[in-house]
Formats: sequence, structure tokens, C-alpha cells
Amino acid sequence: MFRLRRFLKDYKLQLIIGPICKLIEAIFELLIPLITADIIDNGVRNNDVGYVLQKGGLMVLLGALGLGFALVCQKSASIASQGFGTKVRNAMFRHINTLSHSELDKIGTPSLITRMTNDINRLQLAVAMLIRLVIRAPFLVIGALIMAMLIDVRLSLIFFGASLLIALVLFVVMNRSVPFYKKIQKKLDAVSLISRENLSGNRVIRAFSRQKNDEERFDKSNNELAETAVAAGRLSALLNPLTYVIAQAAIIGIVWFGAGVVFVGELKTGEIIALVNYMTQILLAMIVVSNLVVIFTNASASASRVNEVFDTVPSVIEKSDACPVTDSKAPCIEFRDVSFGYQGGGHAIKNISFKIDRGSTVGIIGGTGSGKSTLVNLIPRFYDATIGEVLVEGVNVKEYSFSELRGKIGIVPQKAELFSGTIRENLRLGKKDASDEEIERALKISQAYEFVEELPEKTDKMISAGGRNLSGGQRQRLTIARALVAQPGILILDDSASALDFATDAALRKALHEETKGMTVIMVSQRVGTVRYADKIIVLDGGELAGIGTHNELFRSCEVYKEICLSQLRAEEVEN
Repeated sequence: MFRLRRFLKDYKLQLIIGPICKLIEAIFELLIPLITADIIDNGVRNNDVGYVLQKGGLMVLLGALGLGFALVCQKSASIASQGFGTKVRNAMFRHINTLSHSELDKIGTPSLITRMTNDINRLQLAVAMLIRLVIRAPFLVIGALIMAMLIDVRLSLIFFGASLLIALVLFVVMNRSVPFYKKIQKKLDAVSLISRENLSGNRVIRAFSRQKNDEERFDKSNNELAETAVAAGRLSALLNPLTYVIAQAAIIGIVWFGAGVVFVGELKTGEIIALVNYMTQILLAMIVVSNLVVIFTNASASASRVNEVFDTVPSVIEKSDACPVTDSKAPCIEFRDVSFGYQGGGHAIKNISFKIDRGSTVGIIGGTGSGKSTLVNLIPRFYDATIGEVLVEGVNVKEYSFSELRGKIGIVPQKAELFSGTIRENLRLGKKDASDEEIERALKISQAYEFVEELPEKTDKMISAGGRNLSGGQRQRLTIARALVAQPGILILDDSASALDFATDAALRKALHEETKGMTVIMVSQRVGTVRYADKIIVLDGGELAGIGTHNELFRSCEVYKEICLSQLRAEEVEN
């Protein structure tokens, strides 16, 4: 947690005022038993109502002042803790956006969500308790011991013995329960993962009638979380009974031995009551300390998880000050002996070399897992090549800033991802000031214009998160339109027409050919019909380059491409 203190630098005033106010409240609380003893010994014993009312009024005043200081502390704690949480979330969100796909894959989306919500909430609570109770509770324990010594040194030995025993109980119980709190966080990640998979893949689960299986899977993970939490709870549950037993035994000892001291006249009745009150204060303060230990143990585990995200260094480093000089005569895109492998696996693509001319249309085809998507993801630097170079306009992609490189590229991923908001807002994602004419043109090229025009709200139609209120084909066409609105120099369609019927797919390819003159188009697909009319076709097989050429050339010379063609088309169709 100490490493996260930088997020509290704007709340130094609250960090100072809050504990001071709580300290003053604690001082008032320590004075109350002395005043009570005074009322009993000098007011009640002498039947002096005026004295009782006078000292009673002083107690009310101290209580009111203590309440005022407590409220100031509470407000300071709220400002600092909520501000701290907001800053940590903002910083983590910004840092996550700097991570490449490799790091995001490694940590996992469910875990990141849990860290940004549950873990930071625990840190907020720890900051609030730091201001409100960390100084107050120990001060009450020490103060009560000192006040007991001022009343009677001999009886104060009972206080010391009880305090040491309570502290020992706290140490043993908390030392054994700390590991459980760390396990709870991991179990919570597992529950979040299953919940997210169930919610995002709910249609698939229902389509295969796997609700029961998913419920059992969730129950198992949830029960494991519950069992771990119960195990921690059992240990924590020992705190209150044991501390109360020790404290009550100490109170009995004070009353027992105190009675003899009162009998011989060395102490007054009120002072014995004051000692009992101080013992009660110590008990309550120790219980607060035990709760603080739980809170800070949880916060420590959460801080480790938050720091793990901050410590994750992106593998794809941006050159923010880069301003490379492009070569107008160089190919638009060039791969030079490129190999790449995901973490924990072998090479997804191996020794790939090819060139793509400016303004050309290139198709990339291959079987499932052949490396098609991996290949195109290296162009906008979602990943960095393990070996070799990827060049755009004659410059290594590593020399560009992200904004400059990705400003040249419009990419439509395999999964059509839309965001909550209107169609117009989604289409302007790549170009905030896009005019209605530019949006209309993009919709027409992507074959989305017709269905958008039929909507009552047209481009003001609200889209739910993920585009759930649209069909798969509609989502794909809108994501293509979104890429076209930005008018990129390079357009990558990563199997983004898979949900379109053949007629719409053909119309889309025709519109792209006629309306995107000068734009370099890369079409990734498993359909021969989608890539057969491209200027060049790149065939991948098992991550390796199986062939490059036109449709007719590859059909004659590339066995892999020929097999793909004959699996989808009749022999006479292939020749046409």
C-alpha cells in the first residue's frame, strides 16, 4: 500500500486534519470516566444536585464537541478516500490502455475488472480507516492504561496483563487468517470470469441448452469462494469471544481487588467505576484494532494486485516523439522474414515475407488457425513481431507513434464490436467531425445504408452495449462503415463479412473496388469468393506462406489454395 501513497498527495490537509480531530475526540472520551467518577464521589455521595448538573453539563459539552470533531474527521476521510479511489481508477484505466494485447491476454479481462472495482474499493476503505481509526484506537488503549495508572498503579497491572493477552489473541488469529484473504481474491477472480463468460455468451449457452452445466460450474466456483471466506470467518469469529472473555475477566479482577482497596479507604467507588470504564474502552479499542487488521490485510492483498497491473510493462512501446519520413516509392506494406508467437506457445506465423503495393486489393486466405488474423494484427502493432520487420510506407512500424500509425489504418476486427450510443456516435469513432455526407457515403459502401434508412431514428438509433439489438450482419456492416468514415489509407477487413450473405458480400466488394480508389484494401477471409478477384492473394498454411499470386496462378501452382477452392466451389466455377 505504501507504493500507492502518491495518489494521496492532493489530500495532505485531510490526512492531517482528520486524525487530529479524531485524536481530540479520543482525549474527550478519556476524560469522561474521570468526570463520572467525580460526579459519583463528590456529587452523588454528598447528594449535591447542583454539582451533578454542573459536571453533567460538562460531559454533554464534551460529547457535543467530540461529535463535531468526529464529523469533521468523517468528512475529511470521505474526501480523501473517495478522491484516492478515483485517482487510482483513472491511473489504472490509463495504464491498461497502454498495454498491448499480450499483457491484456495474460492478466485477463475479468481480473482487470475485479481489480478496478473490488480491489480499489478495499483500498478506499483502508484509507478512510487510516484517517478515522488508526491513530484513535491505539491512543485510546495507551491513554486508558495511563489513566488507570494515575488512579491506581497496582490495579493498572490488570490492565497491562489484559492488554497483552488481547494483543496476543489478535496476533495469532490474524496471522493464521491472512493467507485466506489472499485466496479469496483469486477465488473472486474465478467467479468474475465465469459470470462474464455466462453473460457475454448467454445465447450460445442457451442454444446448446447448457444452462444447467454452467450453473453447476458457477456453483462450484462460488462454493469454493464461500468455503474460503467461511474458513477466514471462523478464525476471525474467535476474536470477539476471546477478547470479551479476557476483558470481562479483567473487569471482574478490578472489581474484586478494587473492593478491598475501597474498603480500606485507599480508593473511592467512583474511581473503581472509572477503572471499569477504562477497561471497557480498551476492549472496544482492541476490537477496533482487530477489525483494522482485517481491513488492512485485505487492502494489502488488493494493493499487491493493483500494483501488479501498474508494474506490467507494455511489450509494445510507443515512440511518442516519432515523426518518420515515409518513402513514396516504397511498397505500402512490407513483411521481411517475420515470425511471431504468443506467450506460452510456439510461432503462430513463421518466416513471412511479402510486399503490398499502394492502392491494391489483397486477399489473405487459409484454414482455421493458419495465422491470418495474427498477420494483420502486426500491421497496426497490436503485437510486435518476434523476428523480422513490418514496414508501412517504407518505415518500420516501431518507428511510428501509435496515433500516426493507426491513423493510416482502418481495421475491422473479426468480432463486430459496437458501443452503447447512437449509430452516428459509433460511426464517428475514428473521425469526430465526420459530416453527414461522409457518414452516408460510408454507409452506402458498406451496404448498411438501406437498413439504417428504414429505421425510424435513422443514424440517431440507439445501440445497446455490444450492438445486441442488431443482427450479426448489421453489426458487421456498421463496423465496416465506421472504418470507412475515417478514410484510412489502409483498410483491413479481418473476416468482417462472414455474417453477410453472398449477394451482400459481392455488393460490398464491388463498392469497395469502385469507391475506394487509392486505398490499400486487405481482405482476410476463408471464402474463396471474397478474395478471388483481389489483385493479389496471400495463402497461409500452418503459419507459413504457402503461396502468393492471383486466383488463377494459385489454383494452378498452390496445392493448399486449390484444395480450399475445390472444397467451396465446383471445378467449372473455379475457372470462371
